[in-house]
Amino acid sequence: MNSEELISQTQRERLAYIDFRLYFLGELRRQDILDRFGVGPAVATRDITQYRSLYHENIAFEGSTKTYLITNEFKPAFEHNIERVLTVLSHGFGDGINSIKGSLINCVVPITLNRPSVSILAPITRGIYRRKAVSVQYSSHSSGANKREIIPFTLVNDGLRWHVRSFDRKSQEFRDFVLTRMKSAVFLEDSIIEIQESIEHDNEWNRVVELELVPHPARTRPEVISSDYGMDDGVLKIKIRAAIVGYFLRQWIVDCSPDHSLVGEEFRLWLKDSLVLYGVNNALLAPGYKNPLLNSINIKNS
Repeated sequence: MNSEELISQTQRERLAYIDFRLYFLGELRRQDILDRFGVGPAVATRDITQYRSLYHENIAFEGSTKTYLITNEFKPAFEHNIERVLTVLSHGFGDGINSIKGSLINCVVPITLNRPSVSILAPITRGIYRRKAVSVQYSSHSSGANKREIIPFTLVNDGLRWHVRSFDRKSQEFRDFVLTRMKSAVFLEDSIIEIQESIEHDNEWNRVVELELVPHPARTRPEVISSDYGMDDGVLKIKIRAAIVGYFLRQWIVDCSPDHSLVGEEFRLWLKDSLVLYGVNNALLAPGYKNPLLNSINIKNS
């Protein structure tokens, strides 16, 4: 058994934090470990010693400032998920007992105009985790305020708002409900989920659509756009659930018109084949998309 296998999970988290500080901030002090984990000086010293023993090529000590610095030979010893890294750099390490609040570097993040209530979110997430129904007071543009019983099974962020994908017992359909439109939410402990109400029967959720996105033909520097989005041979292929494809295309401002006819510098991407959206319920959210079936009906009726 090697020395890495003898490390406990809690110490592994502290070693990963050392690796994180070196990789993304370039330096580490013993006090950083004390502030983050609330451990004693002896524990922090032991962690640094352990990291230096295992990954000596990654870390150097500067005696004059008592600071540990990244080396030119540094190679990350732990996997750092880019989404989590960006969240930590911009927001800090949570709100726990030993949290580090605020951004770790200068960082500007989008302003959030609407946040769901914690008292609404908690019953919804319990329903998801325990596979139970939730009674909600919900307001919509079409029917106003009304009471609904839903079976939630996943949270969805469309880039602007938080939704919960659910089975709606009132309409007997799978739908998305906006969390900020809920005035109350009550977890139903004794509820029983029927087979037809389960996620396995949500066709839109289980259907996967493959999109081919390319630089918008109206842009003069397609190679720049290709680089921005990490395209291979000028194409970005994405597989995404049909239930959220409209949100995705709207968020990234993808021109979904068949003849790339939308005008504006904001349209940097074009959906190469809009026919892949046929039969997708929320495709109406995609910029420029028109249902070919509706178009054919209009032609016949004209």
